[in-house]
Amino acid sequence: MDRRTVSLAIAGSLLTALAMSSAPAAADDTKEKCFGIAMAGKNDCASAGNNSCAGQSKADFDKAAWKAVPKGTCETTMVKLPDGTERAGTLMPMGS
Repeated sequence: MDRRTVSLAIAGSLLTALAMSSAPAAADDTKEKCFGIAMAGKNDCASAGNNSCAGQSKADFDKAAWKAVPKGTCETTMVKLPDGTERAGTLMPMGS
């Protein structure tokens, strides 16, 4: 193989590894998206509009931001809101 072929092969391998490592956490069959439980800056992504993705949520427990949790645990995951009330996570984005 010539130097160019080797360079292209290495670049392709690196791009593949990068693409695989940046896949959303919820693509894992053992995880599910849980909305409304992520702390500011600790979300895995958002459903729409308020931030583009991981780690960009500006508010604790944003109703549109989700965090990947073990499958079957989302709706029993409770968070304490700033006003002192508690709320469970949901499998769908919450309304305002």
